[in-house]
Amino acid sequence: MLTIASLGMFSYGIYSVGWAAADLVRGARLELWAELGLMAFGALLSLAAAFVRVRLPGGLAFAIGAMLGLQALAVHDAAHLGGGITPQVVRGSIAIVLVAIALSDARPSPARRARGSAHGST
Repeated sequence: MLTIASLGMFSYGIYSVGWAAADLVRGARLELWAELGLMAFGALLSLAAAFVRVRLPGGLAFAIGAMLGLQALAVHDAAHLGGGITPQVVRGSIAIVLVAIALSDARPSPARRARGSAHGST
């Protein structure tokens, strides 16, 4: 499950970078700082996905911070592009599901803990 969460976060980050880059190439519809912010937070989320996958302490918090930054910029984009509230709810829901999936695999189950303590006590 952790792999699925990591791939989802990585895909979300790459999508954000690609969308901002494509918008810059076509002729920016947003301010330059917003486009660069999307690219920066997308790159941070892609990096954080690797940290989540290897269970680096603080990796999930790093990913949550990047997703919150992307969400804030998405709200800004919706104000300029007239996207409405539905895309914001969808993005927020995707972020919550990805974090929930990562958390479900990050905590060892009672059976896993019992196996680990049985093998570790020789």
